[in-house]
This record gives sequence, structure tokens and C-alpha cells, in this order.
Amino acid sequence: MAVNVSVPQVGTMTDVVERRVAERLNVKAALLTNCIPPYWISTFSSLAQRVRDFRIFLSTPMEADRDWEPHWGNLAVTVQKCWTYATKRWHELGFSDEVWRHIPYDTLPILLRHRPDVVISAQLGFRTLQAAIYRKLFPKSRLVVWTPLSEHSEKGLSTFRIMERKALLKCVDAALVNGTSGRRYLLSLGVPHDKIFPLPYCADIEPHLRVPLRRESSAARRFLYVGQLVERKGLLPFLNVLTEWLRNHPAAEIEFWIAGDGPLRSQLENLPSCSQLRMRFLRSVAYEKLPDVYALAGIMVFPTLADEWGVVVNESLAAGLPVLGSRYSQAVEELITDGVTGWTFRPDHGAEMYAALDRAMTASDTQLEDMRRMARKRIQVLRPEFGAECFLRAARFAYMS
Repeated sequence: MAVNVSVPQVGTMTDVVERRVAERLNVKAALLTNCIPPYWISTFSSLAQRVRDFRIFLSTPMEADRDWEPHWGNLAVTVQKCWTYATKRWHELGFSDEVWRHIPYDTLPILLRHRPDVVISAQLGFRTLQAAIYRKLFPKSRLVVWTPLSEHSEKGLSTFRIMERKALLKCVDAALVNGTSGRRYLLSLGVPHDKIFPLPYCADIEPHLRVPLRRESSAARRFLYVGQLVERKGLLPFLNVLTEWLRNHPAAEIEFWIAGDGPLRSQLENLPSCSQLRMRFLRSVAYEKLPDVYALAGIMVFPTLADEWGVVVNESLAAGLPVLGSRYSQAVEELITDGVTGWTFRPDHGAEMYAALDRAMTASDTQLEDMRRMARKRIQVLRPEFGAECFLRAARFAYMS
């Protein structure tokens, strides 16, 4: 029996909603994407259970800058023929970022061979162009584009690239976006409002929900960063502000644990020492061990200069960590309410970062306890089943249109 599913609109997607078992979609569906990070496996598995025939086509088993082992569970996965190269992308905030470009050149032949009714294609590149050609060759097929981006992450694109995207988006039947910023971006490119559907990152947070909310006093204000050690993540500007705050508060001490690796590790390890700041480098931590690390910390630090989401925010909230985070992350924009589930700032505004840091460090024990409870409450809706339903809403709309 078909039932309606209440799904929050972008901008209120973190509100608690009633989730029901969705009607199975009786179509052949193909998902085209780069790779499968471990936090998407449960969502894709839930989606596979709700679609008659669901196949995933990857550009690469795992991207070279990730230390995750490829793992796909029982999903029907095919790795495509692909040309991959790394390039530098410059952002208007003054940093560069290494970006992996994937050119899966056999996408159209694969689609012609499998003949899916609905194609879900990630990003706005060569794979989606081939999916659009398939859509034109078979007018009864439908194309859903999955656009994990934000206004901030896309700044600095050339006029030619923007024109390319506008032309490509005219071919799609529905579009998925992470948050409010992504919606505004697609609207600016001419995508009709009713074709845009929310798809926040919905990680498997069950292991993090088992982390006790109570924190010992020694851990309640222990900072934690989890992620790549690259310029884009904004750790160096944050540490400059943190050092300034400690100079102004000579009686204060801060522990800062960093879990991750990358080209900035050596520079971070060799920063001028500050007797009030004790940094601990955990290096890469296996994905399944991360909840144990979250359990030993009190505040997540996420000072990114540009992130279209930031799944560590989901994991932190589930583990009961308020997030001291950058508003240039869509996860922070959507999930963090200042003084309730964390403290927010723009990382290129030093005074804002300092003020947010000060609010975090001067929060009372009672306030931190309340914030841990509110953090866990806020993230409860964003589970894999919810993510699968977001995919299905867009696919249903496209297929029925």
C-alpha cells in the first residue's frame, strides 16, 4: 500500500519528521558516481531494497586521497573504464585544493547495454553529459542529477563553465541538493523550483549514537578535528586565532586532538609550541574506530574554508559533540544553531572566529551538557533510511513526470 512520506524542505530539513516505509519503486535505476565512501553504504543499501533493479557504476574503487578500503556490501557495483587525473583548483579565499577529475568514458555504452529507466548521475561533468545523451536517445528514460555543491564551493567558476552547466541542467528531470545554498545555486542556473529535492548527507550514525553523552571534566572542552590535513580545511587560520585567544587568557589550557593525515601534517606538527596548547596527532583512524575517538572529546572543530557538506558534523552531533564550525560548510549551515548545537563563524573573518571560540571556551558545564543532548536530538532524522527516501522522492518525481 502506498503511503506518503513527510520530508522536510531544504532549510528545515533538520526538523524531526515522521518516517514511514516507502513504496517500492518498480524501475531499473542506475547510480553513476565517483566512489562509495563508507558513510554512504547504508543509504545505498536501503535504496537498493526499495528499487526493483538498482545498480551502481563507479569511476574508481576509491579516490587516491582517501585511505578507506573499498567496501560495497551486497550492492551491485561495477567499476567503469575511466581516465583520472589530479588538478589544482584555486578559490577566491586564496587557497588551492587538489581535485581529482574522473572521465568515465564508457558511461554511455554501459547505459545503452543496461537500459535503466532512471539514471541518477553525480555532479555536472562528463558522466552526466553522457547520461543526458542517453536521456535524449531514449525519451522514456529519466535523468536525476545529484549535485553535492554550494554557492561558496562553486565560487570562481569561469563564465564558460557556468554556461555549460546551464545547458546540461536543461536536460534533467530532477535535481538533488545538499542544502539551502545548493538550492539557491541551482535556481541561479535556471533549474525550476519544483525539480529541486533535498538530499542531506545521511551517514550511518548508529555507532556514534551509542557513545555516552556524559563527559568527564577533562574531556568536556577537549577539541577534536577529524579529516584531511589540507589547506582547504582551515586549520592553520584557526590555530592562529586559538593561539591569540590563549595569549589573552594566560590561565587557560586547551587539548586539541587531530585525527587525519595529509600534506599539512608536518607543518602542523612543527608549529611554534605554546605551553597552554597540547596538540595530539592521531594520524589516520580507521572509519569503524572513529566513535571511540569521538567519545574521548568534547567539542568538534571544523573551520573549513569550503565544504559542500562535512559528514563529521553528522557524526559529531550523534556522538554528542557540539560543533565549533565554519558557515562555509553546508552541514554547519543546516545543522548547527549557535549556542544550541554549537558555535558558528566565517573562517575568513578573524574576529568572528575568535568570538565563536570564546563562546565555546566560556560555556558553562551545564550549557555543554544541554548542548550535547540537543546535538544528538538534532541529528536523529538524518539516518540512511531518510537518505534513501530523498533519492526516491526525486526518482519518483522524474519517472512520473
